[in-house]
Amino acid sequence: MGFAPFRNQKYLNLETFKKSGEGVKTPVWFAADPGADIASAAARIFVYTIGVSGKVKRIRNNGRVKIAPCTMRGDVTGDWQNASAQIITGEEAVRGMDLITRKYAPWTHIMNFFARFRRRERVVMLITPA
Repeated sequence: MGFAPFRNQKYLNLETFKKSGEGVKTPVWFAADPGADIASAAARIFVYTIGVSGKVKRIRNNGRVKIAPCTMRGDVTGDWQNASAQIITGEEAVRGMDLITRKYAPWTHIMNFFARFRRRERVVMLITPA
């Protein structure tokens, strides 16, 4: 149980599912919730993306996802795990975004600077073990 294989990893491959059942895999940045043991059933992982992305649409339709550790290019380096994803808002989303920003600094600072000009909504997702 939990997400122990993601400890000390930089990327995870997130597979979301279309209405047809076809999976779509995407490498993403993530941050584990330090308040929950990553190896336990209470593990929590935060991911963020642009609000108009396909994965947001797919997760709103079906929160069932699969995740696996991967390289920056999405090459899977570990086993796939079933999980659940949900879009979060409010303080919890701010906390998740802060954890991601700290983990990937200075890259997130650079991306955040340019994101201000694009005016795209950012969405934070919470992933938990299935």
